[in-house]
Order: sequence, then C-alpha cells, then structure tokens
Amino acid sequence: MLLVPTTIGVSPIQGIGVFAAERIKKGTPVWEFTQGFDLEIPGASIHGLPPSMKATMLKYAYRVPKTDTYVLPADDARFMNHSDHPAVLIAQDDSPDIAARDIEPREELTVDYSSFDEDFTSSFHAS
Repeated sequence: MLLVPTTIGVSPIQGIGVFAAERIKKGTPVWEFTQGFDLEIPGASIHGLPPSMKATMLKYAYRVPKTDTYVLPADDARFMNHSDHPAVLIAQDDSPDIAARDIEPREELTVDYSSFDEDFTSSFHAS
C-alpha cells in the first residue's frame, strides 16, 4: 500500500507512472505490503490463466525472489516504473520501501525492478 500522497499520469518512461503529490524526504516510507489489501498469488494460479489475463497479471505483479509467489499491489503502486537510478529503494525484508533521496512534487516514483522481481529482464523495460 502506498504510504505517501501520489497521483498517476503519463510517464516518459513507459505508459502510466506514479508521481509524488507532495515533497517526500529521503528515508520516508513509501510503500509496504499490506495483508488483506495487496494480494499474494501462487504462481500456479497465474500460470493457469487464459493468455490475456496471464499477461496482465505478469505486467502488474512481481515474483518474490526464490519463490513461486507473486505480489499484486492493490493500489497505484502497480504503475511504478523501472529505473536503474530509482527514487524508491526496495526493502529486502518486511520493512517498508523508502525514498532513496528527496523526491519533489510531480516527480515520478521509480524502482529498480531487478532488486525485487525474480522475472525482471532489463531488455523488456526502459530505464
């Protein structure tokens, strides 16, 4: 669940992006998995879907490293785009993801997909 005020809009990176609605200071919690809001989905459930639904799920969900479980954010966090120089650092434990630096209003919130998505391949995403 996003923990800071955001908006969505057209992204110069890819399609839709998430943007800060106000200044976010470095170290501020930005997103965390929230049980009962965000979804954890077994990989077998996704792999058995019709092709168009499977593609949608794989676009917006990410595979947790070393598991066959996918996480689908229930809010606009699913629109955060990849950057090799992300605005948001992904926690490697159960703590919230945090702002990597001060983020200005209307700045896109980006993450490094390779730090958390087992299926990420840089050739599929702009940086």
